[in-house]
Amino acid sequence: MKQPRAWQRMLSGRRLDLLDPTPMDIELQDIAHGLAFVARWNGQTLGDWPYSVAEHSLLVETLVARLAPGIEPRWRLAALLHDAPEYVIGDMISPVKTAIGPGYGALDGRLSAAIHLRFGLPAQLPARVKTLIKRADRISAWLEATQIAGFSDAEANRLFTPPPAGLATNVIIDPAPPITVRERFVDRYNALETALDGQRRPGR
Repeated sequence: MKQPRAWQRMLSGRRLDLLDPTPMDIELQDIAHGLAFVARWNGQTLGDWPYSVAEHSLLVETLVARLAPGIEPRWRLAALLHDAPEYVIGDMISPVKTAIGPGYGALDGRLSAAIHLRFGLPAQLPARVKTLIKRADRISAWLEATQIAGFSDAEANRLFTPPPAGLATNVIIDPAPPITVRERFVDRYNALETALDGQRRPGR
């Protein structure tokens, strides 16, 4: 029997095979565009615009830098890209991921590895980096839950990780238009790449 189609055509013209993704078929512009149009919290957030995965990714990268001052730019890049697979598989709330089972995790893992390799990161991140990003992710979920998703502090405390004192100073979540967020995501990637290039120069 004919195999069902498992590839996604991207706006860049790339065809990304979801079952066997390769780094050569991954482009930053596709990621930035896709994540800017994918809503977190199933769109159940306050504001005139959906709160996108791209905005969430920018927040997580900021929190990682605050949790670990002086952390290497490559690990900040890993934080920025921590949800990058969702540019093709979308964002699912945790209860749905649980219902789907291990298949979702395997798909996400294959895409994550290909994305990491495309941008010069190890396919599998060091455990300490994964733990740090996960902590920032859970803190960002608490901030999003209480600021724009209708959760009380007490309810968010049970489900997510409250920020340590002072960590979330001046963090105000205000969903923006997808085009604006796409530009912010690309700009942040470029800034991190510039920092990485500086580290790669001879004599450094």
